[in-house]
Amino acid sequence: MSQHEQWQISGNAPEAYERYMVPALFTPWATDLVARLSLHPGEHVLDVACGTGSVARLAAHRVSPGGTVTGLDLNPGMLAVARSLPHASDVRMDWREGSAMALPFANALFNVVLCQQGLQFFPDRLAALRQMHRVLVPQGRLGISVWRPIQHNPYIAALARAAARHVSGEVAAGLRTVCALGDADVLRSLLLQAGFREVRISIAILVMRFASVDAFVPGQFAATPFAGAVAALDANARAALLEDVRVALRPYMDDAGIAVPNEAHVALAQT
Repeated sequence: MSQHEQWQISGNAPEAYERYMVPALFTPWATDLVARLSLHPGEHVLDVACGTGSVARLAAHRVSPGGTVTGLDLNPGMLAVARSLPHASDVRMDWREGSAMALPFANALFNVVLCQQGLQFFPDRLAALRQMHRVLVPQGRLGISVWRPIQHNPYIAALARAAARHVSGEVAAGLRTVCALGDADVLRSLLLQAGFREVRISIAILVMRFASVDAFVPGQFAATPFAGAVAALDANARAALLEDVRVALRPYMDDAGIAVPNEAHVALAQT
């Protein structure tokens, strides 16, 4: 099974993703990524692996009026949630189901392509990047973010260790794949091989906040492909899982809850 297939979610997972993961994690990172691209009114933007559309909706405000934003994802459940949410009224938004390795768009159609925390899951990363290059106009801009190695992401590490102890090694390995493209040199090489130039990679560090492990972590797991495996645990195993995560995150607790840093590489490039 490919990493991409491992990370396809179903059932109520897209709703859990939007409820738990987007506010705490993906909206702050989307804000950071979109701000780095200096979008302008009237531009045409593609968001690859758009999920429920956090990047796409923020981009829409930047290209208003007259711009367009297209969100592409392989998962129809994610797209259904994306379509249900409000967005800038004077920007045309289109939600398309499709693969990043075979983008269903003409050449040189977009000014900007964005991909937040998706590239590491694609079965053929180079093919996906070449597709992104193909659909960009000359001097088009690319913005990519991927998590840094797991040792720089204590929250992901805590989940994976707890899953290895209380769920299964397979689930733990699946959780670790979110950091599978953490090597900046590998990312740079892929971008150059795909034909991009002026590649610049930055380390970005943002703090993820949530009220408590008990309130947040079950929702996090419900938003992953491993929801069934975690739900199948008995009450004692679930409690032990949460306790392991709580202990691991104790250094990041303050009076408001949990404040844990997440680190990513953010790559900007041009065609």
